[in-house]
Amino acid sequence: MPVPASRPFTVDGAQYANWSRKIFEEMRAGGVGAVHATVGYHENFRETVDLLVAWNRRFAEHGDLIARARSVAEIEAARASGRTAILFGMQNPSAIEADLGLLEVLRDCGLTFLQLTYNNQSLLGAGWQEFEDGGITRMGREVITEMNRLGMVIDMSHAGERTTVEAIERSARPVTVSHANPRWWRDTPRNVSDRIIDALEAHDGLLGLSLYPHHMAGGSACTLADFAVMAARLAEQIGPERIGIGSDLCQDRPDSAIAWMRDGRWTFETAANPNGPPVFPAQPAWFRSNADFPGIAAGLRAAGFAPDEVDGIMGENWMRFLRRTLGTV
Repeated sequence: MPVPASRPFTVDGAQYANWSRKIFEEMRAGGVGAVHATVGYHENFRETVDLLVAWNRRFAEHGDLIARARSVAEIEAARASGRTAILFGMQNPSAIEADLGLLEVLRDCGLTFLQLTYNNQSLLGAGWQEFEDGGITRMGREVITEMNRLGMVIDMSHAGERTTVEAIERSARPVTVSHANPRWWRDTPRNVSDRIIDALEAHDGLLGLSLYPHHMAGGSACTLADFAVMAARLAEQIGPERIGIGSDLCQDRPDSAIAWMRDGRWTFETAANPNGPPVFPAQPAWFRSNADFPGIAAGLRAAGFAPDEVDGIMGENWMRFLRRTLGTV
């Protein structure tokens, strides 16, 4: 059944859960209407196709709970049917290899989000852990233009500051950092600087606030009240209409997934990481699954957000953003 009118239509801008019927049922329980689901990280094109095949099986087996969405119209159709819309994304551009033409093929297969980098230098730009950030590359410029043409979401999570700002300024459509928090709240280069926040505001972009402990002040001990106060301060800086949720929920993933995310195939050693050893941190008690999203809405209300602002942050701001990015220029 559709989400009750008394509860916000929730859109999560980033998840990499270990997908199961239990998780899809928790999405329904939490009123989650759409999720940007990470398909993969360092996979090449053929491996990515295999991951999309696995998603086709999930839609066949759990079609009463989830539906694939490649457009705003398909999100709305899933919304009307009471199912959660699943939008595909990659957190690394390795799936397009060095072939610009593969972007359109993957878009035809349902890919809507693409990160231009994941921590390291890619063919498109620099990740936040590189020693030098040289900005958007020649191929990166071509990819931005093609993603604009195809109606794909440019996601700058995990990118370096210069690379992120250049992408935001170059793109003809709004750009997102789908899962991060302000660096003034937790001082890590993985979060976004004021320079990036200002660029998002100037170009009508969207920042998806992360609920991953390494991105939050206090880590796993962060309170809902602290998170909501941060969101209120950010709303004063960028406007509440440019804020969403990008939880970065990795529910039920084994710790071995961390090594793949960080290391891929580029090193034989466990990559040095300021967040410590490759284990998933404990989620805060107030957000452990999709069923907990209504509590976030309550926390935002308690922090002084108006009802329409809460609705926006929980999902309607993402919908406005997607209408501009997945539509026509």
